[in-house]
Amino acid sequence: MDRNAKVAVTLGDPAGVGPEVIVKALAALPKEERRDFVIVGNVEALERADRVSGTGLRFGPADAPDDDRIAVDEVALGAALPEIGKVSPVAGDASVRYITRAVDLAMSGQADVIVTAPINKEAMNLAGHHHDGHTGLLAHLTGSKSSFMLLASERLNTIHVSTHISLKGAIERARTERVLATIEAGHRHFLRLGKTARIAVAGLNPHCGENGLFGTEDMEFLAPAVEQAQAKGIDVVGPISADTVFARAYNGAFDLVIAQYHDQGH
Repeated sequence: MDRNAKVAVTLGDPAGVGPEVIVKALAALPKEERRDFVIVGNVEALERADRVSGTGLRFGPADAPDDDRIAVDEVALGAALPEIGKVSPVAGDASVRYITRAVDLAMSGQADVIVTAPINKEAMNLAGHHHDGHTGLLAHLTGSKSSFMLLASERLNTIHVSTHISLKGAIERARTERVLATIEAGHRHFLRLGKTARIAVAGLNPHCGENGLFGTEDMEFLAPAVEQAQAKGIDVVGPISADTVFARAYNGAFDLVIAQYHDQGH
């Protein structure tokens, strides 16, 4: 990719909403800002999304710069373009190859950041790619031993101890070592942004277990993780009951909440 694009945007599932979201987002940008992006995917899928959305964009190869066209790093489908809204192993395989290519661009320094459009986990697994989603796949492609999902906004940020596993599995994963690792990951993230985060750990059980009345995991596993993080100089408190901690964070008491499982954090 010779284009000076620094943001690699993966197309997502070509049969899903990703292409449409991408073309609408690009159409909303000033023309000169579109030069900062390269779409990793298929021109054919983007042109279909453009026709559906009526955005009037044009697309061209990333290695042939043209300010009138959106740069596309073409990843061949190897089959006919899947029908919109249909779960397809062809689309699932393509979505994984888009992500793989984007990671290659980032790891080689040709892209500074990756933005991912939605994928379909069923389609991905039908194609033989048995990952839990973007998080696990990115960890696999980069050789990371572990990975974390962090959701960010201006007023509320949360990082998850676990993501795409069953609730039973999430409870089993909420152990001191993993909770501590999540706290440390969130702390490091904010340091990279030039800020020391005020962190709160959400409880696992209702009311953090009420001293064992509704479960003992908060006392046994979460509280020790908080104490160990504090001993390392991290500004963290908890566990705090999840029915209050997110509202407190939204209103400015904390910069980051450690969520114990997927739906709690989301």
